[in-house]
Amino acid sequence: MQEFDTIRPYSDQETAPAIHRLVNDPDFLDMVGRFKSPLAAKWAPAVLRVFVRRWLVRHFGHFRRVDDLQAGLSGYVGDLVENTTSRVTHSGLENLSKHTAHLFISNHRDIVFDPMVVNYLLFQNGFHTTRIAIGDNLLANRVFAEMMRLNKSFVVRRNMTSPREMRDAYLTLSGFINHSIDHNDSIWIAQREGRAKDGIDLTDPAIIKMFYMSRKKSGLSFAEAINRLHIVPVSIAYEYDPCDADKARELEVRARTGSYQKAEGEDTNQIMRGLTGYKGHVHVHFGAPILNAPDDPKALATRIDHEMHANYHLHASNLVAYQMRGVHPDAHETPGNVSESVVTAETWSPADLEAAKAEMERRLENCDAAIRPYLLDMYANPVVNALAANNIGESLLSAAD
Repeated sequence: MQEFDTIRPYSDQETAPAIHRLVNDPDFLDMVGRFKSPLAAKWAPAVLRVFVRRWLVRHFGHFRRVDDLQAGLSGYVGDLVENTTSRVTHSGLENLSKHTAHLFISNHRDIVFDPMVVNYLLFQNGFHTTRIAIGDNLLANRVFAEMMRLNKSFVVRRNMTSPREMRDAYLTLSGFINHSIDHNDSIWIAQREGRAKDGIDLTDPAIIKMFYMSRKKSGLSFAEAINRLHIVPVSIAYEYDPCDADKARELEVRARTGSYQKAEGEDTNQIMRGLTGYKGHVHVHFGAPILNAPDDPKALATRIDHEMHANYHLHASNLVAYQMRGVHPDAHETPGNVSESVVTAETWSPADLEAAKAEMERRLENCDAAIRPYLLDMYANPVVNALAANNIGESLLSAAD
């Protein structure tokens, strides 16, 4: 594993020293203190720091293995999930083997909660948790970097300046992912760099090509190498996004000026908002493993996208946003109404739709008029994709018959 030292998560041997560093880090103690007692954190931070350190040492200071630490944290993760959602549901796990490593390729809406909820559901259902791909931009925060590497996270380098540097980084990343799957460690990775702020989930073929880079010299074809990864498309659907206004603001600025410059600490603030903000109902669909991959990265990306869109759990918030986009004075135009061919996992009553409409109107009223079309887009676009995916599915079935 030495060849992957620059990107890999912490090993069992590194777990205890990393925990020791964290429980003695004032910034980490302050962060935990703000979670446990916001009032004390404001008025007596030094005193709170002492009590938080004692609490952390008592509950976590004895852990020596990553899996044991995750098991010890599972109850706290469960509390966080329960306190920030109305419920969490899942589908498709019956298609997966608990004895096989999988490469989970997921849509990406939240920096931390996406892989957290996937691992939470895997753990609760008797599966091993995954190693998590995170961008190196998130490691600028020392405390966050320690926490993530303790939680099986590995680093995806970004903003490389030369083609050679990019090739070398992708080759290392490809080698680590394939090495992990070969040694029965599952992987979670987003389908593209950055969150899908507009609600349009599309897989970047460059990521698919990266998976194959370290296998090229082995003599395996692209399809053979991909089949060994047991790729599972994952669709994560939030009823409400705690960062929706932030995302809409960024999209509006980009559309108006051509670029967007993040403020200092913006990623950290959105991580905290995404973790602690209310999300309503969250549903995660695990697709069937892809065992007959096409011999082309773009074709595979398209297939993954179709699986994600066709199995995306549409909430009432998505349906009302799709309807409102056609009539809202500030909205981007949507042709037609919600088609009867939209597949939803639940039957929504008029009361459900009215409640969702009232909540959507409240969110629109609380943001500037300029960003309202973008906020509606991020909730409405999954309906557009579901319609297209279901139509494609019907066409494929007809062709097969």
